[in-house]
Amino acid sequence: MEETPNDIDFRQVNLTDPSPLLSKLHQTLTTCAKSLESDDFTPSNASLCDLIDFLDSISSTALSDPNHIETAKTASLVLAELHRFVSSPSLSQMVVDALAFELPKAVVRFAGVSDECRGIVDSVVEHFVAVCNPRDMHSVLCEALESLSKDFKAPVFFLPLFSGLLKVFLRIQRRHFEQVKVAFPVILNVLKGVSLVSEDEDKDSLGQLVSRAIDIATSVQTIGEILALTASSLADTSTSVSLFRQLSRLLPFCGFSYIGLITGFDVDASTNMILEEDRDDFLNCFSFVKTGACLAVIWGHISNEVAKATGEDLIVVKDKLKHSQTERWQAIGMLKYVLSAADQSWELKSHAIDFLLSILDENIPRQCNENHLDFSSYVPGLFSALQALGIVMMYTSDAVLRKKAYAALKCVLRNIPSCERFDLLKALIINSNSSSMIAILMDFVKEEILKESQKVPENGGQTMKSENKVDPSTLFWSMNALGLVEYILKPPKGGPPSLPEQSESVVSALNLYRFLLIMESTGKTNHTGVLSEKNLRKAYMEWLLPLRTVLSGIEQENQSDYSEIAVNINCSLNPVQVVLYRCIELVEENLKQCK
Repeated sequence: MEETPNDIDFRQVNLTDPSPLLSKLHQTLTTCAKSLESDDFTPSNASLCDLIDFLDSISSTALSDPNHIETAKTASLVLAELHRFVSSPSLSQMVVDALAFELPKAVVRFAGVSDECRGIVDSVVEHFVAVCNPRDMHSVLCEALESLSKDFKAPVFFLPLFSGLLKVFLRIQRRHFEQVKVAFPVILNVLKGVSLVSEDEDKDSLGQLVSRAIDIATSVQTIGEILALTASSLADTSTSVSLFRQLSRLLPFCGFSYIGLITGFDVDASTNMILEEDRDDFLNCFSFVKTGACLAVIWGHISNEVAKATGEDLIVVKDKLKHSQTERWQAIGMLKYVLSAADQSWELKSHAIDFLLSILDENIPRQCNENHLDFSSYVPGLFSALQALGIVMMYTSDAVLRKKAYAALKCVLRNIPSCERFDLLKALIINSNSSSMIAILMDFVKEEILKESQKVPENGGQTMKSENKVDPSTLFWSMNALGLVEYILKPPKGGPPSLPEQSESVVSALNLYRFLLIMESTGKTNHTGVLSEKNLRKAYMEWLLPLRTVLSGIEQENQSDYSEIAVNINCSLNPVQVVLYRCIELVEENLKQCK
């Protein structure tokens, strides 16, 4: 660190003896006031710079030794003297205005020293807000927040500035929207920063910070954008229900409804209005908005108190989602923001899945020929939601949550028209890096093929009753099912699949292939194309034999190796070997019949 002016080095400041420091502060303040009265104010005013450097030296020293009682006491004495000076009625308004441009950034650094210091900082900021032009102070406080957020992440530092900003908004009489657009990204960035790094000991001050953010939201009549950050910040605190009850009371006032939030309609409407101008400047501020919209509804699902505060009946909301295909798809797509968010707790994700299951209960899946809906517009959201559920399944340590995520994944898939379901499953498989997840998805494919096969009689549909007619070419079990098997057993990048890393997905693919062979052979059909001589030879030469070669090579390598790793590899490959040889036998039997 560089030395500050007037030979004051914060590394050498002795805060255990306040007398010299108070004397120096009074001298610096007096000199600064005289200079500002007799000279045009500029931020580079030498005496003002000396004052700021002096205060920075004291706050830095105090923060570096936060547990020292005497250090904190001296810092509070310095702040008290500063507050007495700036609030003196003999000080001209010109000097007060000049000091107001720079002092808030300096004094807020004392907020982390002690509760007493923070109280005095509140008083200093409040005084400037009360006696200076509110629009000027709006700019000063926003600049102070931006500056402070670069050096500090603890919520306690931002409390005085949030309080000051609230009072500024209350004092501004006209054109609030312009001021909101400036403060908006600053507030969100601060909340984002503190919510991502705050420790357990910061939870009380974090709750206070969010509470003040709610007060600001109330004063400017906009809250939707703050919801996400408050939710992720307070998911595990005892004050969450109380704070979300406060937020929920504001939802109707701002024109937001549970249906509008969970489907994203209200979010899109509000953000589009704000982003009509200066889109590039504000777009980054809305990355958490949809997460917050979802969490506002999820908290209503968690707590009856929160739901009642909105004046809405959540049962009615859920019933509407159950009976509206498009709104249900929109809600599923919105929930991905919570389920995929790394900063949301498993507990909140569990509640999100509970909500998801509650709107899918007793829902009859619609076929693709019903309602003639434009399903393509919902695909991205549904795909992301399915991926997010898969991530929960793979990474949570909670067995109950894993089961719920699995149930939700199946429910969402069943809610998708059968003619679109295969494409989504295929996309999930292709975009997954988890062998276990691919195996689960392949099992879904097998289940769907079995279900669809029961709709078509063995003769291919010739004796089918008219009311149950199904065109085999549109069924889920088209030749694409065979393409999925090939994707796993003969990866596009070439060569057989990597073993033992991909053993789970390989077993699932082999099981599906065996199932297709048995099903088509038993029914004397060939809807999937699996029994054509061309496909049998392709599977035999390009999938099964290369895989057998890989297994044989691994078996030879581990033949005389009795280490734990070798034993585990052999155990993981045993199921692959068993199913593989059964597939080879079935293919050879069917090839004989082709001759």
